[in-house]
Amino acid sequence: MHPLRHPRNAAIVGIIFVINAVIFWVWSSLAQGHVDYAGITMLAVLGIAMSLMAWVLVAGSPND
Repeated sequence: MHPLRHPRNAAIVGIIFVINAVIFWVWSSLAQGHVDYAGITMLAVLGIAMSLMAWVLVAGSPND
């Protein structure tokens, strides 16, 4: 059984990390605290990498 009907749906896996980065940035900005741009960048890049990895794994899996 194929886990997803189409490999492009694997992007949902990485969207979680990108949304987490946006929430982290907004929360830090509204709290008038220190905004850790390195952490925000790493979370966003992790989301992109997770999406790409999930797409490759789903696209390469057999369709049986």
